[in-house]
Order: sequence, then C-alpha cells, then structure tokens
Amino acid sequence: MTGDGRAQSNVVGVAILLGVTVVALGALTASVGTVVDQHAAASDTRRVASDLDDALEPVETTGVHRGDVAFTDGELDVVDREVRVLNTSGVVATVDANAVRFSAGSRGVTYLAGSLLVSGDGWATTRNPVAVAADPDVLVVSVPALRGDVSLAASGGGHGVTRTVRSNVTHHRRPLGDGGYRVAVETEHVDAVAGQFEAKGATTTTRDFDGDGVPSVVASFDGVRTGYLVVHETEVSVQ
Repeated sequence: MTGDGRAQSNVVGVAILLGVTVVALGALTASVGTVVDQHAAASDTRRVASDLDDALEPVETTGVHRGDVAFTDGELDVVDREVRVLNTSGVVATVDANAVRFSAGSRGVTYLAGSLLVSGDGWATTRNPVAVAADPDVLVVSVPALRGDVSLAASGGGHGVTRTVRSNVTHHRRPLGDGGYRVAVETEHVDAVAGQFEAKGATTTTRDFDGDGVPSVVASFDGVRTGYLVVHETEVSVQ
C-alpha cells in the first residue's frame, strides 16, 4: 500500500473511531439522564407520600385540616374510585370514595379508602392500610369520600411546586345490621390492596362492578358480624 493509501486508511479509521466514541458518549449521556430522571421521580414519590400522609387525615380529624405537598415534576389529581359493602343479598352500600393520585413517570402515590399506596413500574407497596377493622363480632368499614379539585402539576426544570392541601371533614355513621359481609375497593393496585385485606384475615377475589376496566378487590370476611359503615366526607382543595 502506498503512503497515500495508508494515510487515507488512517483517516478513515480515526473517523470511524470518532463516530463510535460519539455514539458511545451519546448512549452514556442518555443513560445518565434516565438515571437522573428516575432518581428525581423516586425522590418526588417519597416526598409526596409523606406529605399526603400528613395532609389527608380524614379518619382521625374533624373540621379543617391543612398540609403542604411539594414536588418538582409530576401531576396530582383526583380519580373516580368506588368502595362497596356487600352482604349475602348483594350490594348494600356504594360510596364514591375517589382517590388522590400523584404520577411522576412510572412512579406514583395513591391515597384511597384511607390507604396510602406507593407504586412503580410493575409493583406497588402499602404505606397505610385501608381503614377497615374486623373482629369476630363487628366489622367497621371507614371510607374517606374525597370531593373537590386538587389538580396540580409541575414540569421539572428545577422549579417545582409547593401548595397547601386543605380538607374539611365531617363523619356519618350508618349501622348495617348483622350478616356476612364483603368489602370491595376499586383500585389499579390489586395485589397491594388484596394483601392488606388478607392480613386482616379476609379472603379476596376481583370483580369489575361498573365495567370501566378498573377492577375491585373483593374481601370476604367469614362468619356473622354486626356491620357499620362510617363515611368521612372530605372536601379537598389546593391553596
């Protein structure tokens, strides 16, 4: 090979190496960016879970209660969810419980029926269980029923949002009489909610009551109990 040929070959080789290096650096940059985004989403999820735990306490409080919620990237909103109580004859009570949901990429936090759920890509864990208490004689189904608008969003870029979530709570107690009872909670996180009920001694199945594509976990409590339904009407707003 002549000198010119070797020079051209070297130039081509260097160009190829440079191209490979640029591609590798681009892939590395994208990978680092993904890791940073995932870390930020995880941090926001932990923060929002803690904030909502403090801001929403309808089972424990009466009247006005406030708490701050802060995150850098994501959306906070209210989604339709129902809680049902059934006996051997069918549905005896349906409560429009609704849920406050925070979403940041594949991660999220959901406050539903007194339960606080933290979720990710293909998994969900429970921070607080559903507000259902059962002993051999009595079943008490406590259902926070959320009303109002908590629509809130941040687009990242280091700016984020911090707002005060205000709730105003009243309580209504309804005796259901003696019977065998089941409790159905509509949720996207079936396994996590089912696990909560099973820890209380119930057996669980799933059913889509209203055909909207979101199933309910149906928890069956063996035996005859005196049932009570306590609805915690909760007006929620963002200030």
